[in-house]
Amino acid sequence: MRNAVVEMKFNLNRYFDSRDYQSWLGLQSDSKKKSVEFNVSSSSIRPVFSILVPVYKVNSKFLEVMLKSVLSQSYSEWQLCIVDDGSSDKRIHDVIKKYQNNSSKIYSILSNDNQGISSASNKCLSLAHGDYIVLLDHDDVLHSDALLFLADAIIKNPKSKIIYTDEDKIDKEGRRYSPHFKPDFNYDLLLSQNYICHLTCYKTNLVVGVGGFRQGFEGSQDYDLLLRCISKINPNQIVHIPEVLYHWRACSGSTALEHSAKNYTTAAGIKSLIRHFSASPEVSIKKGMLPNTYQVRWPILGSQPSVALIVPTRDGFQILKQCIDNILSKTHYQNYQIVVVDNQSSCKKTLSYLKKISCYEKIRVVKFNKPFNYSEINNFAVDLVDSELIGLVNNDTEVISKDWLNEMVSHAIRPDIGCVGAKLYYPDNTIQHAGVILGIAGYAGHAHKHYPKNKSGYFSRLKLIQNFSAVTGACLLVRRKTYLEVGGLDQDNLKVALSDIDFCLKVREAGYRNLWTPYAELYHHESKSRGAEDTPEKQQRFEKEVEFMKEKWGDALNNDPAYNPNLTLKHEDFRIGNPTC
Repeated sequence: MRNAVVEMKFNLNRYFDSRDYQSWLGLQSDSKKKSVEFNVSSSSIRPVFSILVPVYKVNSKFLEVMLKSVLSQSYSEWQLCIVDDGSSDKRIHDVIKKYQNNSSKIYSILSNDNQGISSASNKCLSLAHGDYIVLLDHDDVLHSDALLFLADAIIKNPKSKIIYTDEDKIDKEGRRYSPHFKPDFNYDLLLSQNYICHLTCYKTNLVVGVGGFRQGFEGSQDYDLLLRCISKINPNQIVHIPEVLYHWRACSGSTALEHSAKNYTTAAGIKSLIRHFSASPEVSIKKGMLPNTYQVRWPILGSQPSVALIVPTRDGFQILKQCIDNILSKTHYQNYQIVVVDNQSSCKKTLSYLKKISCYEKIRVVKFNKPFNYSEINNFAVDLVDSELIGLVNNDTEVISKDWLNEMVSHAIRPDIGCVGAKLYYPDNTIQHAGVILGIAGYAGHAHKHYPKNKSGYFSRLKLIQNFSAVTGACLLVRRKTYLEVGGLDQDNLKVALSDIDFCLKVREAGYRNLWTPYAELYHHESKSRGAEDTPEKQQRFEKEVEFMKEKWGDALNNDPAYNPNLTLKHEDFRIGNPTC
């Protein structure tokens, strides 16, 4: 019954999302546009954009709508490079000729033979003389200020090489819906899905330098181009504009309407990733859980790194036993040790159990005879071990997937990765943790909290490996060296709550990417052993810790690069927030 109620609530929220977007569009202010216009008009930098449009068998009416959206751009420094790739419909050529005759900014090639979208895109590229190229599909629509905002971004970030924006879908009647409010550059999310998609703008010499569009990658030729380009630049040269500046046409047979419409695209995406990792052949690529998604599998070469799983506990025999038994019976990974930190247990059953398991080969029981301080307990345990990796594991977790530790270790040993988090469920099979979003409720919240287990989440993010600013300490893996490098958990100011988020932010500040994976699954009986924040003393302590976080991290808590400023900071379900001015 409860699952049915959760499902009904979830579906109702999806309905309101669609309705809310129309309201959100109606409330948009033009103050941001005025600021952008002023910045662009005041600058001596005037980037020229070459808009590449390969055409093949498009509805001529949609083609005209696309052309009109280019001609109506509020920024004037552009050229349109349009190539028809052997369409049999004479009306397509007629439309292109008509618009080219009326505008000196339109350049075209009308081919008689169909050679594929990569070839057509390269022909478009051969016509380009702009500083930047912009990719536009033949039936999609540019927002009238798309180029204006791109120019503004370039002026503000003159070293930028790739710029991308948010997007939505547009139906055959022209109604806008399904906005995709994207995160800032998120490398591991990009490896899982081409979330960048539309609108994308590249420095022209970057695209030319990597050889343009490769034939043999049709269906994911834009993904292949993007992967080759990002390998040549620094992440700080990739700029995200959190504005919906592209309208993706959703019609029968289009990928915008249904991902399965073009089945070959997933295979082409896998091929693109294999080529991306050609210098690291040990990395393998699998189909993801959904069409056009991927799982990049990082190898554990040689002997397995040692892992110390630190499990603080006080009494709670039943929940502790469940946690330990599940780790021992359901973990394929072998080179680990469980360090149970007993924080003044007095329950006879718990003490007897601790004595029993202390004889197990994979378990070490240590005493921490001080008042409860989550941060200090874990720091204490880390000092006692010399393992390569540290795992923070709550005693109220329960392993589901047997490869959970293999999966987490494979990411934690990557030199650019810091903290690795798992996918956690409540006992009712709804999401407890799928990454941490900064700014929710003024400090932080869990992404997709209470979503049904089987749902894909906001643009499939519940099914994709990706970077987050923070992950929960209920199940977190990190290199011991990194743990010590950033000073461990803050046992002075964050004794109980939020120390895991603070720790992740310190790791991120040290230059590492934190990561969450849906391929490591556990149940989390949240605070079942310690209890909720339900007394005046606990609430006062929690409020003090929240204030400390706000003072320490400031605006970082309200500008999460793994989120989007157009999304809510009141809820954890990725619904639309208040319009930004």
